[in-house]
Amino acid sequence: MNAWFPGSIKNNLDPSSVEGVNNLPYSIPNILVDYQLTETGIPVGFWRSVGNSQNGFFSESFMDELAAVGKKDPYEFRRRFLNKAPRHLGVLELAAQKAGWDRPLPAGRFRGIAMLFAFESYCAQVVEISVDRSAKTLKVHRVVCAVDVGRVVNPTNIVAQSESAIVYGLTSALYGEITIAQGRVQQSNFNNYRMMRIDEMPVVEVHIVPSEEKPTGAGELAVPPVVPALCNAIFAATGKRIRRLPIRPDDLA
Repeated sequence: MNAWFPGSIKNNLDPSSVEGVNNLPYSIPNILVDYQLTETGIPVGFWRSVGNSQNGFFSESFMDELAAVGKKDPYEFRRRFLNKAPRHLGVLELAAQKAGWDRPLPAGRFRGIAMLFAFESYCAQVVEISVDRSAKTLKVHRVVCAVDVGRVVNPTNIVAQSESAIVYGLTSALYGEITIAQGRVQQSNFNNYRMMRIDEMPVVEVHIVPSEEKPTGAGELAVPPVVPALCNAIFAATGKRIRRLPIRPDDLA
């Protein structure tokens, strides 16, 4: 992992490189968080949600793997280990309730769930998809997002920030690849760096937890959970785990 903020490194630890994974809320007695500081040789920078983006993908994909190994429902599995984290549990339960987690899906539809604490706020999402395995394509039909950002000052802004963060996260998972040729980045603008387009966008629902706690961050909060929720839905559809991004067509076969 390359350091996001080189000036912040102390004792060979960059705090931003482990954010989103160094404070897991699950009541699991033995947790080790480690990382390897590397130099890529290519200048890199942080992006929306910084270390929480990749680390949310790691941690919530792994929680889903644990649930699958234990043959447990991924939502109920998470609930079991959130007995000491009421606000984490609150967004998880709200997202699952609004998504109808306890109701059967239409034929050919699958869903995944993920939850993360970031920027002093809480977010959980359920992503519903279908996969055409012969064509190696997927369609994201619906994203249900629950957020707890403390006392709400401007709910319209929170919804807009969450919706845009979901677009950003889905784009990164599906298309966000940068390639290098002869020492140069090949992507120059949106003509050759794909973004989610209007006809590809799912229905997005944002639900805000009422709270009298202090107001906290909303601008980057909804980026981290959407990618693991999407990849966990892909596992539900195909039985295959996504361990690298962006998602390739062969991952869907």
